[in-house]
Amino acid sequence: MPKIDETGLTGDEVAQRVAAGAVNRVRDSTSRSVKDIVRANVFTLFNGIILAAMIMVLATGSWKDAVFGFVIIINTGIGIVTELKAKRTLDRLSILVASDYLVHRDGRDVEIAHDGIVMDDLLWIRSGEQVPADAEIISSWGLEVDESMLTGESRTVRKKPGDDVYSGSTAVSGLALVKVTAVGEHSYAATLTAKAKVYRKTVSDLNKGINTILKFMTFLVVPLCVLLILSQLRAVGGWSEALATGQWRQAVVSAVAGVVGMIPEGLVLLTSLNFAVAAMRLARHETLVQELESVETLARVDCLNLDKTGTITDGGIAFEQIVMLGGVNGNGNESGNDTEREAAQALYDLANEEQPNATGRAVLAGLRERGYGPGEVARRVPFSSARKWSAIVRAGAGNDSGSTAGHAAQTWYMGAPEVVLAGLDDEGAAHAAILEQVNTYAGQGSRVLLIARAHETGVNAETARSDADEPTLDPHAEPVALVLCSERIRPDAERTLAWFREQGVRCRIISGDSPVTVGAIARRVRLTGEREPVTLDARELPDDPTELGRLIEDIDVIGRVLPDQKKLIVDALHERDYTVAMTGDGVNDALAIKQADLGIAMGNAAPATKAVAQVVLVDSKFSHLPDVVARGRQVMANMERVAGLFLVKTVYSALISLGVVLTQIPYPYLPRHITYIGALTIGVPAFILALAPNTRKYIPGFLSRVVRFALPGGIATGLSVLITAWTLPAIMGWNVTDAADLARLRATEAIILFVMGVFVLARVARPLTGWRGLMVLVFAAAGVIGMLIPFVARFFALIIPTGSTLVATLIALIGSAFIFAICLFAVPAATHAILERRLHR
Repeated sequence: MPKIDETGLTGDEVAQRVAAGAVNRVRDSTSRSVKDIVRANVFTLFNGIILAAMIMVLATGSWKDAVFGFVIIINTGIGIVTELKAKRTLDRLSILVASDYLVHRDGRDVEIAHDGIVMDDLLWIRSGEQVPADAEIISSWGLEVDESMLTGESRTVRKKPGDDVYSGSTAVSGLALVKVTAVGEHSYAATLTAKAKVYRKTVSDLNKGINTILKFMTFLVVPLCVLLILSQLRAVGGWSEALATGQWRQAVVSAVAGVVGMIPEGLVLLTSLNFAVAAMRLARHETLVQELESVETLARVDCLNLDKTGTITDGGIAFEQIVMLGGVNGNGNESGNDTEREAAQALYDLANEEQPNATGRAVLAGLRERGYGPGEVARRVPFSSARKWSAIVRAGAGNDSGSTAGHAAQTWYMGAPEVVLAGLDDEGAAHAAILEQVNTYAGQGSRVLLIARAHETGVNAETARSDADEPTLDPHAEPVALVLCSERIRPDAERTLAWFREQGVRCRIISGDSPVTVGAIARRVRLTGEREPVTLDARELPDDPTELGRLIEDIDVIGRVLPDQKKLIVDALHERDYTVAMTGDGVNDALAIKQADLGIAMGNAAPATKAVAQVVLVDSKFSHLPDVVARGRQVMANMERVAGLFLVKTVYSALISLGVVLTQIPYPYLPRHITYIGALTIGVPAFILALAPNTRKYIPGFLSRVVRFALPGGIATGLSVLITAWTLPAIMGWNVTDAADLARLRATEAIILFVMGVFVLARVARPLTGWRGLMVLVFAAAGVIGMLIPFVARFFALIIPTGSTLVATLIALIGSAFIFAICLFAVPAATHAILERRLHR
């Protein structure tokens, strides 16, 4: 380390700062806490309703009729286990290697852990280290830092005394002594991410639709439950009779049967199961879903904002090519190919320093692939960010070498074109032409270096001596070639963007880099297909979200974007009714990722960014996104298909409960009946249907379509059960106040419910070809077989009708089928007529 005059903090001063809490320690929550996950899954409206109903049934002692309550445990358990698994995975991703840092205290350098740094410490920032705290540069020996994690701008920034460096940036070259100005939660990175750490639940259209139903049912359930209990007490002879005989228990059970039937508990469970299965499938493709609801959000995304660095590019640099400059052909006895090979070899040796920077490493990797290796170097001037160039002296070869015949030595230079050309003898138009060529390549997104060569007549090249105090360029050097490097574009980027274009998802690249550079990369990955991408500088963006939304509607690339502007862009797109997904990897992306409908972080992203994202691409592969979106579409399209099954039950349960209250009849079936029938005609078939392939794009209006489907089947089933309950006892001579006759009536109603359930299932599973038709037949057969198994029949109170009861049941079933057919045509027609009348008003 260079010698310095400062003594740094003393031991007592360090102790004082530690006691005052001015240490570099941050509570970095990488994901939701276990308490938050458990609370979010336990305390839901659905769980509250089902738990209350289950307690009422258990209070009667009829535990068999309370089995529906297990759906709470299963549903809650699925959500908790899946999200805890995601938390563990995310926490493992966020574990960083705790680096030690060199601080100057009591006049000497000591190594300490990053959380041992205190306010006002003198800290050495060395090449390759991440800056652990905000600081001010005291002395710099060519320090350059990469601040892309904070600003989104991928270029390195040279720092000089008096400049600030921020925690989260990385030193890419050089060395500096800095004084710590902010530590822990007061550092720039911590304050930037603090806004993003407030948990915000993902909005799910599916869950929103279910909750709408649950809220409606909550207002309906309480008074209806009371009315049902009163009607059932009256049906058994009134309060005094019910209390004296204990039949109040059956009245409560009957009331709960109506209440539970109106709540689509299976739909809530199936939604959680389907989300969990989708999350597990995505996990096999290195895609981590932190919130189950975000799987559904994937289906609705129609606008994708992409951060360039880390998403389109992988953050690395790739060597592209050497472009020989016109007129360069050695000394007349070399061919152009020989000169190009010699320039490539010189380039390799120039880059082959003891600690090459990122560009040097890219050049070495690219040239190694082309068969180049280390050559002989007599002397070297290493690259300096202050000079912006490096040089080597290669000893001359004999006449038999071909490429350097007649030369005692050659000096080769590599550096920034404008700097190198400025140090050479001015050739006017020639240098201007080279700079124009450089600007052209830069406008195409390339990073450009210049190679120059000076022929020496003796080994006296003082300009390139490594021990020279101030090395200078030989003004007689000749520009030989341009070296083109570029950000390394992910090989899957173009293919992935093409998929999104085909799916009608609008993609934009939002970056902190120059719009010219980002626009060039957008062209290379064909962001807009054959059309030229439209670029915009973020410094021209308005602050008003409405005006901003109109402005960027036709913009494809936005450069020079600040972190707050990324969030503002998301808000502006929301105002234009887009469902926005945002990808990113830096701290500068955290606010926008949090604000988006769906935040997607790369696996190598900053911990704070991964903490607020709903989806993490663990291996940072952009190509996983189409599969992520397709999985979301499968969930949403299939859940819409099967949601109708559950809402049919809600409709007929509400209709039957209303009929029971109005006509004061015993409730036609038990809770265990609906558990048995629902499992065979709704629950298990729905789970199978929900896992079927389906890539249909999401169409708004989920709840209205499901309700329109459910009304005909629900009304038909409700009417069939009520008409049977009103007419069958009189036909068969049953006394419904008698327990045995009431059991026969309920068993018959259970059969009608089951058959109607099979009709509805067949309607949902259309077309009934292949496995779909077979599935309907299997579950229909399973229902009949279950009735023949004594244990099942006793547990679920099922009775196989015989004799005159069988005849009456068959007649009731024929009538039910007729009602079902009428409702399929009449209900949609009536609904359409009502809507038309409202529209004309």
